[in-house]
This record gives sequence, structure tokens and C-alpha cells, in this order.
Amino acid sequence: MIITDNLITSFLRTRSDTEEICAPLQIEDYVIQPIVDVSPPKWHLGHTTWFFEEFILSKYVSGFKRFHPEYAYVFNSYYESVGKRVIRTDRGNLSRPTVSEVYEYRDYITSHLQTFLEENDDPKIRELVEIGIHHEKQHQELLITDIKFILGNNPLFPKYNDTFSENPSFDDDQIPGYSTVEEGIYEIGYEGNKFCYDNELGRHKVFLREYTIANALVTNKEYLEFIEDKGYQNSLLWHAEAWDWIHKDNIKAPLYWHKIDGQYHQYTLQGLKTVDYAAPVTHISFYEAFAFAQWKGERLPTEFEWEIAQSLFKWGIRWEWTESAYSPYPNYKKAPGALGEYNGKFMVNQKVLRGGSVATPRNHTRLTYRNFFHPNLRWQFTGLRLVKDK
Repeated sequence: MIITDNLITSFLRTRSDTEEICAPLQIEDYVIQPIVDVSPPKWHLGHTTWFFEEFILSKYVSGFKRFHPEYAYVFNSYYESVGKRVIRTDRGNLSRPTVSEVYEYRDYITSHLQTFLEENDDPKIRELVEIGIHHEKQHQELLITDIKFILGNNPLFPKYNDTFSENPSFDDDQIPGYSTVEEGIYEIGYEGNKFCYDNELGRHKVFLREYTIANALVTNKEYLEFIEDKGYQNSLLWHAEAWDWIHKDNIKAPLYWHKIDGQYHQYTLQGLKTVDYAAPVTHISFYEAFAFAQWKGERLPTEFEWEIAQSLFKWGIRWEWTESAYSPYPNYKKAPGALGEYNGKFMVNQKVLRGGSVATPRNHTRLTYRNFFHPNLRWQFTGLRLVKDK
């Protein structure tokens, strides 16, 4: 076999993992889109399939026949240079194609791509397949968080399953306190020959002043103290834009927190539970993370401070907000063609998050991975770590 068994195995496992995430869903769950940022599970299943069809099979397989001539219009996301698409807000209006038809589409593309890979020796194809695998892994995380938003905004608070743990035990043994990083010039960005996204390149030097960074994430208990000290009512803690946001949307606590009979509960993928105050706080916006840091008299790390310090603490249970704006590294180069739209076009008005979360798929985190979201968003498993200056 010319393209290695490992790549084909990784491709097939990724395809299977996506469908396993959807296994607990009822058929009615597949189509719902409560807000613009949350896509229906059926759309994720189709979009990750379209990616392989559009960028590999339709371009490199002679005589390839698309599964359906209109699916490119239905399942394109934001690739303007590829063609027209259903606008993002309307993804939840698509009762057709049916869920069963989308699964047939997945099987068709998976089978054709597997056959193609078993007969192909082009390194460019390998690179595109690897991008497609990691693209689907990103959507696996979005699937989990989108499913949580769909179920968590149902007044019955239905359970997703009994096994998904939002607070895994590996986080319990984090050492409290702070670690110090000495002043100096450090190298930032990906270095190596394995997969990374273009926004992790090019590697460059930064100067950092001495700082101390928390060994542990901020907990629900600490965040409750902020709430009870009327942090959401103190205008001095908030950016002006954030102050407008919390009043417009009546924000008083992290997403999924509900005060019932005087006690806070939190919707989890295992249903509604009393808040675990020892667990790291999650589902907070950058606005809230910044305000909390102001209240503590500390600050958020820059993404560079986080990257250099990451060996000093355990990470991966929450995406961690940083103070850094999402912008290109020096000598950043977008990929040619439509794939150049993957990251570069979003480098404005967003904040960088680092680390990974309980929803991030296996083999998909790196210390240089740069996630990014608008500062008001909080449906991902987002938390924070604090920094003190010397």
C-alpha cells in the first residue's frame, strides 16, 4: 500500500468517531439550530463529508460522480471561492436531506476516499487528507458543544449520556499556587515536521518580562465568590463593550448555571446537577474572564506567556482565554486557493485561546495550537488561568 495504513486507519477512525458522538441523539435532535453559532448535528455530519468530496475526490479522482449535485450548496460553510452556500443562520431550516440520506452520503464518500488512498502515492493528497482529518476533529468538538447547547436549552434538560465527564479526575491533582517564568527572549510557534495549522507558523522570538502564572485553573468556588461580591454589577471591572453585553443579554453567571431554590445548578451532558465547586469554571466569555481577573487584581496571560509556561502546569480540560488578539505571526502565509480561507480570513476582532478541553478529540492538541473566538462567546468549554506580574 503506497499511502500508509496509518493514514487510512486514522481517516476511518475519525469518520467513525464523529458518528459515535451522534449515537446518543434522537432523530429530532439532528436538525435544531438554537442560535447562529450552533450548527445542527446533521449539518456537521454533511459538512465534514463535503470537505473530502470537494477538496480531494472531485479534484483528483478521474470520473468521480458527486453523491448529490446540490450537497455542495447545502454543506459548504464559509468557502466563498468554492461557490454559493446556504447562509449560516438557515442551517437549522433544512429538513432535507434527511438524516439517513446524510449517513448514506458519509458512507459513499468514506468508501470512495478509502479506495482512492489505497491506490494513490501523491504526497499532496496525503497532506489534504491530513487537513481533512483534523478539520473533522475540530467539528467533533463543535458537535459536542453544539449538542450540549441544543439539549441545555431544552426546558427538560435532557441527558446526552452517562459517560461524558466534564471534570475528569486528572485535574484533581493540580498543585495550587503560582510558578515563575524568568525574563528573557523566547521562541514561539510550531517547530517540527508533523501536522500543524498555518496560524501556528512562522516561528519567531518574543521578549517576555518576568511573570508568575497560576498552576491551576480558576474554580467554580472562586468564581462564585466573584458573583456573590456583585462582580456582575461592578462597572469598573468590565470593558465598555462587555458592560453593554451583560446588560443586553442579562448575564449574571456562567452559561448553563441556574439558581434553583437558592442553590446554583449547572446543566452538564449528564443532565442538570448541583455545581461542583471544586471543578474549573467553564462556559465563560473573554469578557467574564477579564472581569474576574480585574476583580482578583491579576490578569490573563498573553498567548506567548501561556505557551512558554505550559510545561509548568497541567492543561487540556478547558480552553483558556488569553489576552492576545488573534493575528498573524511574522511571515505568516495563507495556503493557496480555497484552503487559504481556513484561518487567515478570521484574524480580526477575536481572542486567542490555548490548551484544549474535555471535548477536544485525541491527538488534536499541541502546545502551539491557537484556537480563537469572539470575546462574547461561551458555548465552548472555556475557562481561565491567572497571571501576576513581578
